[in-house]
Formats: sequence, structure tokens, C-alpha cells
Amino acid sequence: MIHATPTETAQRHELSSALLRGLFIESPVHIDVFDRKLRFIAQNAAQRRAVGFTTGNFIGRTMAEVAPPGLLDMVALEARQRQVLETGEALIHTEVRGRTPDDPDRDHVWSESILPLRSESGEVIALAHTVTDNTEQVRARERLALANDASARIGTSLHVLKTAREFVEVAVPKFADYAYINLLEPVFGGEEPQSGPVASDVPLLRAASSSVPDGPEEELVATGHVDPFTSGLGSLFNQALTSGEPILLDGEELFEALTFVDRRRAALVRLHAVHSWLLVPMSARGTVLGAAVFVRSKRAHGFEADDVLLAQEIVARAAVCIDNARRYTRERTTALELQHSLLPQQLPTLRAVEAAACYVPASAHTGLGSAWYDVIPLSGARVALVVGDAAGHGLQAAVTMGRLRTAVQTLADLDLSPDEVLAHLDRQAGPVHDEHGNQLAGHAAGTTCLYAVFDPVSRQCVVAKAGHPPPVLVSGSGTVDLLKLPDAPALGAGGTPFESSEVALSDGDLLVLYSAGLVQSHSHECDGEIALLLEALSDCRNALTKPARCDLEAVCNELITRRVQNHPQDDIALLVARVHGLDRNHHASWDLKSDPKSVATARTLATRKLDEWDLGNLVSTTQLVVSELVTNAIRYGSPPIKLRLIRDRSLICEVSDGSSTSPHIRHALETDEGGRGLFMIAKLTRLWGTRYHARGKTIWAEQPLLGLPDSDTTLFTLNVEEIDAL
Repeated sequence: MIHATPTETAQRHELSSALLRGLFIESPVHIDVFDRKLRFIAQNAAQRRAVGFTTGNFIGRTMAEVAPPGLLDMVALEARQRQVLETGEALIHTEVRGRTPDDPDRDHVWSESILPLRSESGEVIALAHTVTDNTEQVRARERLALANDASARIGTSLHVLKTAREFVEVAVPKFADYAYINLLEPVFGGEEPQSGPVASDVPLLRAASSSVPDGPEEELVATGHVDPFTSGLGSLFNQALTSGEPILLDGEELFEALTFVDRRRAALVRLHAVHSWLLVPMSARGTVLGAAVFVRSKRAHGFEADDVLLAQEIVARAAVCIDNARRYTRERTTALELQHSLLPQQLPTLRAVEAAACYVPASAHTGLGSAWYDVIPLSGARVALVVGDAAGHGLQAAVTMGRLRTAVQTLADLDLSPDEVLAHLDRQAGPVHDEHGNQLAGHAAGTTCLYAVFDPVSRQCVVAKAGHPPPVLVSGSGTVDLLKLPDAPALGAGGTPFESSEVALSDGDLLVLYSAGLVQSHSHECDGEIALLLEALSDCRNALTKPARCDLEAVCNELITRRVQNHPQDDIALLVARVHGLDRNHHASWDLKSDPKSVATARTLATRKLDEWDLGNLVSTTQLVVSELVTNAIRYGSPPIKLRLIRDRSLICEVSDGSSTSPHIRHALETDEGGRGLFMIAKLTRLWGTRYHARGKTIWAEQPLLGLPDSDTTLFTLNVEEIDAL
């Protein structure tokens, strides 16, 4: 046996005394010791100082007998104690929640450990409790969790009002009983708010609000309406927006501030027992956007300094999201305006074709798409119908679309056939190379296009396509068929010839032209989607066979509604056109001999037809036009020569011959005997031009049915009889 020296014994005694003094007198940790019957047998000074506990000796009494009412769940506590007694295993850091008498409205959180105390034989003879107050740490974690929740839930979309709604839903009920957000008016439309201090009379509009159950039953300010509390009286809002600092008011201060502005809202402050009101200005990237307000009424505890810091943090995060949404709104508005400007503002009103169209951008993009449609009046009362779709999305695709649409209009003015139009577009869509032959870019490779030309005189429609889905023909009787056209790749491949197909149409027949977005789906192949389109058109055929123009618009809407269940994968351009041929008494044609005497014959024939059409006011001008065009065909062209007059929305005079020689206007000298014919035609008519055929050409001139001003018609009156001599 080892015997300790007196010195060692004294040191051990001193150490034991220090340990007991440290644990039971000086330690800030609550320490209790319980016997097997869960009665106190010891406690330290910290426990005796615990708020709310009854004074006096705890020894021999249970926790339920000495703890303040409602402090803890005593049944659960005793269950934990018995568990340790039975198992002999300690329970470490159990989180226990309860309320203290000095703060009955908020949970306090303690970390509790229950340790078994054993005899020398190993039997559990007592329990030791250690308790630490973790309330502030837990509240800090909860604030951090709310901040993280705000980061995850706010800004899921680039929509200003939805982002504002997400913000108030995060704040209520975890942080406030009622919350709302007001924004400057420019923010709603995506505009840039004015920089610098906010004027006191600048209105703030309600963007979103949220309340706990049993809160205000009605919205005090409707979404999008001005909040009257935000202006006047050197407004609290203006004060906060100017200083950038939050404002915290208790219930009485808020009541006084509202009394001067809105007595009804002041009464509601009392009715709902509002006792804490927090206003936080909202700004992002140096620009003031608005302000957020948090209200507490149900919970007794008002906002603290840490709550103000948390509110500033989540408002700052929301401000960035709202500013992103504002910028997106501005960019999207600009994109939509650009898209709108690139598409036809209004379809022309024509006798040969009545049309309706619609455009649906793909949802995954900003609305700046690449599909387009067009209805283009051509010479001879003909009409071109166009639908195209440039590859890709976004600004570059939209620019490509606009460039190609302009190119199509230019080529249409040249009166080229559909296959020739596509051939020219194919060259424009091809890749660009540098001086060394290296490919720089593919301008519009992959663009698809369908180009159709309807002639109301012959009732023939010539169609060509480049990688585009074929059009659908709905006959006047209601049958629905997919037109079979020669296959051709998309534009930009180069070297591939395009072919046209001709189809005869009857009055009332309807052509449906569309981009690939209308027949694309995640769940079906393209052929299956086209079959569904044909089925939808079959269901609409009753409306399609009616003559009213508004029916075409209804058909467009119906097709979009039925084919686009959610959002399209790609942009959709849809053009629905009903054709009408010209009555026989609205056009006339004559074959002429290649003889100068035919000029007088042509004038006579034209004059008779104008008299028949009751267009005597156009006789003089038409005689001059016919004389010049027939004379040019005889002198510089070759047989066969044909004269045709068409009465549509204007009077069209056409002279065809078998030569491909192109006429042009000359600026004749005063001494020249000829060369003024086309110059006179250009002065006397609204439009004139040349279109070419497989063999020969047609020169045409168009006059408005109301005629030209007298000054224009009398200028060359005396020259009509002189044409034969020129």
C-alpha cells in the first residue's frame, strides 16, 4: 500500500475543494444532482439564481415542485431521467424548449445533459444535470435559416411582382405577422428609377402583401395602386429612402403617424393590436427601388436590433432579385418591341387573299424569336404568302430573321418565281469566308422557308419550300389535305436546286402555312404532330368554310390553343389565308400581231373595256400606257405579244412578249425623237415593272381606280396620237 504524505493529502484536499467550489459556486452552468427518486440532493449557485424558481431549500423536492409553472414539460423531463437510471447511459446535449416568467411569449432553448453517478460497485445511485442557455445561439441559427430561406425562395423567376410575392411569403409568418412591399412606379415597367434622392411626392405602388390568419381581412392597398401613407408629411417612407436607414416604430408611434394621413388605417393599428412596425428601404446597385414593411401584432415581442439587421439582409437580397427582374422586364420589353417591328404590323387588305396570322414566341426565351410570316402584294393582282424560321433564338436569330424577311420582300418585288426566290435566299444564308477561304460564320444556315404565289386570274398557286413543313389545303367543301411538295434542304447548304409545285385552287379554299414550332412536341414524332394538326383543322372546318374574315382569326386562336398545350419548344408563326379568284368580267386579254398597226388596235380594245368597266376617267392615261408598252414590245421584243387588263383594287395594264430584253427608263435629250415612253409611264402611273417567264417577259403598269390628278393626265394628252409616229 502506498501512503500519501501529509503534503500530498493537503494538496488533494485543496484540489477537491477547488473543484467543488468551481462547479457549485462559481460555474455559470446550471448543475443539479438528483437521487433515484428524482429529488434534489444538491445544486449549484447558478441553478439557485435561475429566474422564476421558488426561493428556499430544493433538497428533497422534485423539479416539478420547485420549477415555475409552464417552464418545462415535466413529464418529458422525468422520462429522460428514468431512462438514464434504467440504462446507465448518459443523455448529452438534449435541446429543451420552454418559457420563462420574464419572457413568456418566446421560447427559450437550453442544452441539457443527464449523467449517471455510480457507486464503487457500478450501480447508478444518482443523476447529475448540466444545463446551459443556448437561446441566443438558437435564435441566431433561426435568423440564419431565414436568411438562407430567403436566398432559396426569392428570385425564382424574372418577374417583378412574383419576386415581390415571394419576398412577403418568406417574411410571413416566420419573421412578421404582416408584411408588404412598395415599389417606385418605374420599377413595375422595368424602367430605370431616377437616380439621386427620392422626391417627397414620388408615389410608391403596392407590389405584394401577406398576412397571418386572422390578420387584415382585406388588402388595404390593392396591387399596383399607390399607397397613400408613402407621401406627404415629410413621409417616413421618404425619410427612409433618402437616408437609406430603417425606421422602427412601436404601436403608439405608428398610430400617431397614421392619424395625420389615413385615420382608417390608424384605427386598424389599434384593432389588430399592432405594437411593432419596421420600415426598411430597398435599393440595389446604388438605385432606390422602394421599401419593405414588417408588422408584428400577434406575437408579443417586438423587433429587436438583431431583427432589424436580419430584415436589412433579406431586403437587400430581395432588392437584387427585383432589380434583376426589372432589368429583364426592360430587356424583354425591348426585345418584344424589336420582334414586333420585324413582323408585319398589319396584313394588307387584298381582294385575292384574305389572311389572318399570329406569332407565339418560345417560352424558354425572352420573346425574341426567329419565325416570321408575310403577305406580299405582287404585280398582276397576285399575292405571295411566306412563312420562315431562322435557326436559333435570341438577338442574332431575330436580326437574321429581319434580314431574310427584307430579302424576301425585295426578291418578291422583282417578281421572281418561288424556286428562284429560295435560290437567292440560299446564297444569302450560306457561310461567309475570309480572303483565304476560311469560313467565318454561317449567317443563316438552317433557316427554313416556304414561299407561295397565288394568281387570282388563273387561280393557280405556285409553291416551293426549303426544309419547311408543307402547307395544309382546306378546300371550300371542307376536305383537309397536306400539299405534297418537292423536298429540299434548309437554306444555307448551297448547291441544291429548288423546285416549285403548282396547284389549282378554287374560290374559298384555304391555305394554312406554319413554322415547325406548331408541329413539334416532346411526346410525338413530327409526322404524328402533323396528323394532329390535320385533325384540328378538320374539327374547325365549319368555321373555315364561312366567308367572314374574323373566322380566320378565330381559327388561328383555336389552332394555337389546341396545339400548344403548355409552352412551345420553338417559335410559332401561323398564317391562314383564304383565296378568291377574279371574276371573268374583271380581266380581259388579247393576242396582238407584231405589227405597228396593232398599237391603234390595242388602244381601241382597251378603251372599249374601260367604258364597259365605267372607268372613263382612266381612258386617256391608259391609251398612252398601252400605246407605249405595245410599241416597245413590237420594236424591241418578239412574238407572241399579248395585252391584258385587270380590274382589281387598281387598274393593271400588262403587255407580254417572247423576249427577255429588259426595258429601262432613259433621260432623253431635247433633240432626241424618242426614248420618253417609260419616263411618261413612270410619271402617269403609280407603279410599273417587269416580270420574267420561262420564255419572255411581261411589262406592267398600275393605276389607282380613282385616277390621277388633272395636272398629271393633261400633261401628255396631246402625245397620245403622236405615239404611232415615234
